[in-house]
Amino acid sequence: MKIIICGAGQVGWQIARHLAGERNDITVIDLDAELIRRATDMLDVQGVTGFASHPDVLAEAGAADCDLLIAATHSDEVNIVACEVANSIFQVPRKIARIRAASYLDPGYAGMYGTAHLPIDVVISPEREVARAAMQRLQAPATFDVETFMRGKVWMLGMSLTEDCPILHASLRQLGDMFADNMAVVVGVRRGGRLFAPEPADQLFAGDQIYVVCPAEQVDRTLDRFGKPTALPQRVIVVGAGHVGLAVAQEIDRKMPHLNAKLIERDRRQAEAAADTLRQVVVLHGDGMSAELLIEAGVARADAVMMLTQDDKTNLLGAVRARALGAGTVVSLLNDPTLIPLRAALGIDAYVDPRAATVSTILRHIRHGRVRDLYSIGDAEAELIEAQVLPSSGFAGQLIGDLSLPAGALIGAVQKGDRLVKPLPDLRIEAGDIVLVFSLTGDVGEIDEMLQVGIDYF
Repeated sequence: MKIIICGAGQVGWQIARHLAGERNDITVIDLDAELIRRATDMLDVQGVTGFASHPDVLAEAGAADCDLLIAATHSDEVNIVACEVANSIFQVPRKIARIRAASYLDPGYAGMYGTAHLPIDVVISPEREVARAAMQRLQAPATFDVETFMRGKVWMLGMSLTEDCPILHASLRQLGDMFADNMAVVVGVRRGGRLFAPEPADQLFAGDQIYVVCPAEQVDRTLDRFGKPTALPQRVIVVGAGHVGLAVAQEIDRKMPHLNAKLIERDRRQAEAAADTLRQVVVLHGDGMSAELLIEAGVARADAVMMLTQDDKTNLLGAVRARALGAGTVVSLLNDPTLIPLRAALGIDAYVDPRAATVSTILRHIRHGRVRDLYSIGDAEAELIEAQVLPSSGFAGQLIGDLSLPAGALIGAVQKGDRLVKPLPDLRIEAGDIVLVFSLTGDVGEIDEMLQVGIDYF
C-alpha cells in the first residue's frame, strides 16, 4: 500500500512508525528538513521537504499512484488543501485530514466534506478524541489508561499494582481458576520498562503496570479484585478552558450534571466565554497553579483534578500541587511522550496522550481486514485491535488454543452474536465473531495477515 503522510510531527511520526514495518510504501512530507532527516534515518520511509499542499511537492512524493493520503500537519488549512490537490490533480482514492478548529467541525457545516465540496473521506479532531479519552478517565479513576471496545460492551483497564494488591504473586492461570465467574483477561504487562503479552504461568508483582480486558458490567468487580477503588467521582476540578478542557467541561455539563464540577482558566476572555456556554459547571478565573485558588475551589475535597492546559509542565506541576493539597485522583494532559515516564515518579495517577488518541483513530480507518476499532498503547508499543472474523480468515474455524499467534499477541475477548464469551483455549472462533486482539507492535503485521484482507476503502 502506498501512503503519503503530510506532517512529520508527533502524530505523523507515530503513524509512519506504525505503518512502515508492515510492507507499506511510506513517504513523509514536511517543511522542516530536520524532521524529514530524522524520519528517514530512523524509519523505513522516504522523505520530501516542502509544503504538503503544493502540487509539485505531492508529485515528488508519488501522489500519482498513491493509495492513501494522511494530512496531519499543524495547519488545518494545509491539511484541507493537501486533500483537495490530492483529489483533483492526482485522484488519490482516500484522504484523511486532521482538523482542529471548532468552526470546521461544527455539525451545521458537515455537508462541506465530500466529493462535491472538500474531498476529505475522514476528518479527525484531536480535541474531540482527547476530550473523549479524558471523560473515560473519569469513569474509571483508579486506572491510568482506559478504552472501550465492542460498542461499549468491553473495557480495557490500565492499572498499576501496589503492595496492597490482593492477588500479587498468583499466576494468571490461578487467577482464572479463582475467579472463574469473571471474564477479565490480563492481556499486557509492563515490568521494568518492558511491555509483554503474559503467559498463563506468569505471576504479577508490585510495580507492574497491567492491561486488563473485561465486560463493562464487570468493571467494578475487576477493579475490586485488583485492590482498586470503584467509587465514581462526585467532585471534579478541571484546569484549563482551552479546546480540550472546555470540551471536557461541556461533556460533564451534558452527561454528568450530578457532578460538583469547577473549571479554572487564567485567561479572562476564555473564562468568560466558557461561563457563557456552561450551565452546571462553575467557572473560576485565575491561575490553576495557585495553591490559594485551588484551596478556594475545594481541592482537598475533590475526587479528581484534571490538568488540561496547553502546557505540559503546567499540567505536571499542577497535578503534583493538587495531590499535595489533598486531591484524590490527579490526571495530566501530556503532549510530549518523553514526559509520560515521569507520571508515576511524581505521583500522578493517569495521563491523557493526545498523540495516542489521534493516532489510534487514524489507524482505525486504514488497517487491513474488518477492523472495527483500534487503540495504540504506550509509546506505540502495542495495539488492541477489534476485528470481525471473515470466512477466509486465519482465525475462522480454529480453537483459540490451536491458533498460531505470535508470542507478542493474545486474544482478550470474543463476541458471538450479542454474547460475550471468555477466550479459553477450547473456544472455537467462527466466521462473523468479533475478536479483540492485543498485539505488540512488532507482531501487528502478522495479526493483519491472519485477519486476511485487502484494504477497506469503505
